[in-house]
Amino acid sequence: MQRKALNRWLALCGLLIAGFLATVTTLNLTLYSASGYVHSYLDALARHDVEGALAMPGVALSGSGSTRLVSPEALGDLTGIRLVSDTDDGAGRHTVVYRYSFGATTGTTSFHVEHTGSRFGFFSAWQFADSPQAQIAITPEHDASFAANGVHLTSSTGPGVATDYRVLAPAFVKLTHASAYLTAAKTGILVSTVGSRVAAAVDIQANRAFRTEVSKELDRFLATCVTQNVLLPTGCPMGKAITDRIQNDPTWSMVTYPVVKIEPVGESGSWQIPDTAAMAHLVVKVRSIFDGSVSTFDEDIPFSVRYLITFGADGTPSITAQY
Repeated sequence: MQRKALNRWLALCGLLIAGFLATVTTLNLTLYSASGYVHSYLDALARHDVEGALAMPGVALSGSGSTRLVSPEALGDLTGIRLVSDTDDGAGRHTVVYRYSFGATTGTTSFHVEHTGSRFGFFSAWQFADSPQAQIAITPEHDASFAANGVHLTSSTGPGVATDYRVLAPAFVKLTHASAYLTAAKTGILVSTVGSRVAAAVDIQANRAFRTEVSKELDRFLATCVTQNVLLPTGCPMGKAITDRIQNDPTWSMVTYPVVKIEPVGESGSWQIPDTAAMAHLVVKVRSIFDGSVSTFDEDIPFSVRYLITFGADGTPSITAQY
């Protein structure tokens, strides 16, 4: 009877050991495999768990460049993580390839991992042979500030100069700019290759509010100019030199106001209204210096405007004539 009970106990222990070994084998082929290790890293990025991703062996930020984009709020929305291949390169090294999505953008990334021993004596331990980091060189054009995945940044080197930002690969960065007077179309940059340096630019331009504000200011200025009853209004772009003798106060009026277009001036952060046509009208009685006859000068007078626009410390635009 005791032998029978012992045999049952031994059989039960054998089943438990076999089940445990089967579980260990399964986990080493999945969760604790090379591909499972990489999947855990990608899952941390998908959850915006930067701290968890950085804590994984082999994920070390190194080299130059700002780490401002290595933060939970700066990570893109990583979804659709799917294993493509897991290749044993020998000597405990694997190349693992995953496919994924950032919204409508898809990509694939290769990771190199290496076996480092075991955990708890049973489960395989891994680390990244090459840290899954990359760099994105961002150049904000015509203004120093921009947003990357909603995080507001300002280039310390000013507009027109690239600044390196470190990212955890894969990364998808949406670049844009939106302020009171400036805007930039959204640009999406996928960084899929470990160790790469990807260049991107933010093309910042004048927005509608900027053009409207400057246009109103310019129109008000020109409307004031035409109230001057002289042939050459002081500080104004229009004027007419007449050799005959004028017989009354000249009268100006605006015919066509300039259609304002605002362009950047290089990378200085300044803006300009390029040479833009406009039209005023002048009416004045004149006496000929040749025969003494009196006539009315009644003509449209074309002129052009050109202005430089800079921003003050309070963000208010300042307009300076360049005609």
